[in-house]
Amino acid sequence: QVRLVESGGGLVQFGGSLRLSCTASGSSIFSFKVVAWYRQAPGKERELVASMTAGGSTDYANSVKGRFTMSRDIGKNTVYLQMNDLKPEDTAVYSCNAFLGVVEYRGQGTQVTVSS
Repeated sequence: QVRLVESGGGLVQFGGSLRLSCTASGSSIFSFKVVAWYRQAPGKERELVASMTAGGSTDYANSVKGRFTMSRDIGKNTVYLQMNDLKPEDTAVYSCNAFLGVVEYRGQGTQVTVSS
């Protein structure tokens, strides 16, 4: 059974940094067609933040380009989201999603709160 577990969220001040981790079990991250980070703030729609293909190509939402970087550690079966220059509008629950064939797997999410 595929499982995704996020960690690394927390409270950070405006301009600070956090690194989120998403560790997969039950499948190698290489087997996922795409791994993505989403976020959802209260009262707002779920937003795609960053994604990475199996080949390692990345893509980012315009709102985070230049500030967020997605990477992976194959040996740890983990993907990361490095978030720099955080702003209050980045406050949300961040979740890791992986697509294996037509099936989407989601982690439980981790809260990121940016204080002004």
